[in-house]
Amino acid sequence: MSSPAPSSAPETRGLSALLLLVTALWGLNMTAMKTIASYFDPAVMATERAALAAAFMGAMLWWQRGRRRARMNRRQIATVLACAALMVYVNQILLSAGLVRTSATNASVAIALSPLVSSLMATLILKERLGMLRILGVALGLGGVLIVVLQSPGARLAETGIGDAMVVGSVVTFAIGGVLIQRLARETDALHASAAIYLCGTAMLALHAALTGVSPGIDAWYPGFWPLMLVLFSSLIATTFGNLAWNHAIVRIGVARVSLWFYWVPVFGVGFAAALLGESLSVWHGVGLAAVVAGTAIGTQRRA
Repeated sequence: MSSPAPSSAPETRGLSALLLLVTALWGLNMTAMKTIASYFDPAVMATERAALAAAFMGAMLWWQRGRRRARMNRRQIATVLACAALMVYVNQILLSAGLVRTSATNASVAIALSPLVSSLMATLILKERLGMLRILGVALGLGGVLIVVLQSPGARLAETGIGDAMVVGSVVTFAIGGVLIQRLARETDALHASAAIYLCGTAMLALHAALTGVSPGIDAWYPGFWPLMLVLFSSLIATTFGNLAWNHAIVRIGVARVSLWFYWVPVFGVGFAAALLGESLSVWHGVGLAAVVAGTAIGTQRRA
């Protein structure tokens, strides 16, 4: 069993602010990815995002080259490969392809299952106790997300299909990878582990793109300036910064508690839709937001 590192109250408040920022970026990224998916093949989009993230993390490692880091042993390398396959390769392929095949509402509901899946994985793999406070937090947060998403203008649950199954699959792979990272990043550090994971994941995605016969032409990889800007935001800001911060928080307070912040992703998604697209909000959105706040506060409390 790998327990999260102890954290002080000021550090916990700092992590809360950091995770709130990350989920805001990821909420905005959901809209960006939905737009990017209309320009790119799913394999190309996933490969470009992962490659840019890996390159930026590699540059950060080079900048910190004076810092001594122990070489990874065979078990740690195996964990890196497993995380790369789950959190980068399979996750990105399923999420990119699933977003094209399902509605925004269905995708938001499927992604809202992440805290529940992560808590169950932490219980099964890391043997963490799933206490009543965490169960209550998960239930409140999930209920709040459903209220926020389903009360949005024009929102409706379409018939479930292959797209929904793909998005749920991406949630499961991300959750399992997060459990593995909790142990790996404590033995190395978040940047070292994340850079290795994204480097290996990029190689897997590039091989996938080559084997599936994606066109090597410039149009397949550069459909225009605006799509490229969205890819840069998605890869460098949402993916690189977001995953480094997320993995750092996992090391400090554990994957089960960190995962509860995922409820804020669809909430921010709806908020950005209202702010940027002029969609209206109702009192039900306030009720849902209150439930998400309460669920996050209750579920992330550390037991005495």
